[in-house]
Amino acid sequence: MSLEGKTLKVCSCNRTIGVDAKALAKALKAGEALAVHDQLCRKDAGAFQAALTEPDVIVACTQEAALFGELAEQARSSASLKFVNVRELGGWSARGGEATPKIAALVAMAALPEPEPAPAVEFKSGGDLLIIGPAEAALDWAERLAAQLQVSVLINGKGGELPLERRYPVWSGRVTKLQGWLGAFDVEWRQENPIDLEVCTRCNACVRACPESAIGYDYQVDMDRCKSHRQCVAACEAIGAIDFSRAQRERSERFDLVLDLSREPHIRLQQLPQGYFAPGADPLEQALAARELVALVGEFEKPRFFRYREKICAHSRSAKEGCNACIDVCSSGAIRPAGDYVKVEPHLCAGCGGCATVCPSGAMTYAYPTVADLGMRLKTLLATYREAGGKDPCILFHDAREGRAAVLGHGRHHGFPARVIPFEGFHVASIGIDLVLGAIAYGASQVRILVTDKVVDGYIAGLERQLGYAQTILSALGYGGAHVGVLRKLDALGGLAPAATVAKPATFNLSAEKRTTLDFAIDHLAKHAPEPKTEIPLAAGAPYGAITVNKDRCTLCKACIGACPEAALLDSPDAPRLRFIEANCVQCGLCANTCPEDAIRLVPRLTIGAQAKEPVTLHEAEPFNCVRCGKPFGTKQLVDNMLGKLAGHSMYAAAGALKRLQMCADCRVVDMMETKPEASIFDVPR
Repeated sequence: MSLEGKTLKVCSCNRTIGVDAKALAKALKAGEALAVHDQLCRKDAGAFQAALTEPDVIVACTQEAALFGELAEQARSSASLKFVNVRELGGWSARGGEATPKIAALVAMAALPEPEPAPAVEFKSGGDLLIIGPAEAALDWAERLAAQLQVSVLINGKGGELPLERRYPVWSGRVTKLQGWLGAFDVEWRQENPIDLEVCTRCNACVRACPESAIGYDYQVDMDRCKSHRQCVAACEAIGAIDFSRAQRERSERFDLVLDLSREPHIRLQQLPQGYFAPGADPLEQALAARELVALVGEFEKPRFFRYREKICAHSRSAKEGCNACIDVCSSGAIRPAGDYVKVEPHLCAGCGGCATVCPSGAMTYAYPTVADLGMRLKTLLATYREAGGKDPCILFHDAREGRAAVLGHGRHHGFPARVIPFEGFHVASIGIDLVLGAIAYGASQVRILVTDKVVDGYIAGLERQLGYAQTILSALGYGGAHVGVLRKLDALGGLAPAATVAKPATFNLSAEKRTTLDFAIDHLAKHAPEPKTEIPLAAGAPYGAITVNKDRCTLCKACIGACPEAALLDSPDAPRLRFIEANCVQCGLCANTCPEDAIRLVPRLTIGAQAKEPVTLHEAEPFNCVRCGKPFGTKQLVDNMLGKLAGHSMYAAAGALKRLQMCADCRVVDMMETKPEASIFDVPR
């Protein structure tokens, strides 16, 4: 990897990092010796300032990125600045002297152009806030926030005391529906108390009139104490706020923000939508939520993290269910069924990428960044590491929040083995089998995915299943060792033994098409495998496999062909024949679920080689010829089954009706026109 005209500034961080300037320059093909500074952020700051005349500057320091940014701003420099961490990730280790290949790889990756930005999803919030909860807490926060936000309150339950002045709407009732996102929350509730707080003038006439003292200053009737005297109704007179027989109890409104103080939140998702806060009864959590709410006024953007192509989605066909993997793994409720396909609400999507990881067909792909962009970074990283003399690289994927903090903390206190290279993504759930096997094909010895306590259990389960398929393939091909897996404790890296690497690293680029990337990676790994195989059994649920057809049951009705979204099942133009291309099959089960004869079974496996891409015949039947013109129009088994099932049916009792079923479509019409009208129930005398 060449720096290609970029200027690199390296610092030993007060001589705590052993940087071999000569070896690093050679690995990066710098063309000239690199100067290693000891205090680039202090006494050597002039060297950084001098470099600001160059168009692209890479600084091997993230500790003082803010300071370097300020210096560039003061100099009014137009230089493009990039920062790369070589201290915690490489040099701060007991074996930091061996980290030059890793440092070179990290710098080379940082020198790559930034990926194309993902499309944006827009939010607009005017600060219209609904507070839901017990009266005392809800009204208290309403008073605190009313000066900054447009507050409304929905009280659930009785108690508390309403304000003397009506400065914001106050309702009571039970929430029946709450859904939406920042700027667009739709809330429905049912008013269950006879007193409508929206109409009530808080005149206290009902409080004084009630003989059981069933009405307090929350202006709600305690139905356990009420004896149905209805004196409160008379006291309310023309105002009409009290109605024990109210028919219209359902209410609905739209809000920009929701503060839910209920004991049990009304949205129970592991990834809550933006703009919705459910801090419960904890005062500190309530205060933190209130602080965030105040800032959520205006126009906002977030990336559109996914891309979806419904054409190859295997969710459903003709109301027959197939794959629900993306729906099951989504922790934000952003994905739901929509007929034969799924619908993703981009405003609810939290960007985990778990849907793309578990999607067998590649209909759902991750776009922040794409697999192609991540693949280019991995390819550059591993190639530079190898050319610099590094061996047995272990890629450590981690996320940009808790994972990053854990990695930097571990690097500060313990350092990483020289062969372990941290690789940051937005969320680890997006690391799919295509990226993992691509890394192994590029020469990685191992891939570990760091999962912190904040990673949802469903994501971890999905990752472990996908990594299990990858490890099965690698082990079957003779690559010894544990290549892939999730990692919960960074301490375990120290005792991790290297696994076998591919003899010749791949040179292809990863594709945005999941199955294409997997085909390239698997073919490369198989080509250089210590123990070549053409067929590898896989666990149930794997995205590869074949099907078997019970020929005694199959009538070649071809319903399975119409149900297959991946063109794995094919018709034959010249004979009643069912053909199958194994490489296209994603094991969604739609063919088996659609088959009216229950004749299809899934066989999870991986077939490697050209034979997987060639159509094979699964079933072929004797054609049935039209009894009138002799033209073949179906299979003998299909017609025989149909005749057997309909022989006793009243609709086919007339002479010639069953014979018509043995004719092709054209002859059937001709026969109906030639045959005299058949008797019907309308011809029977009354």
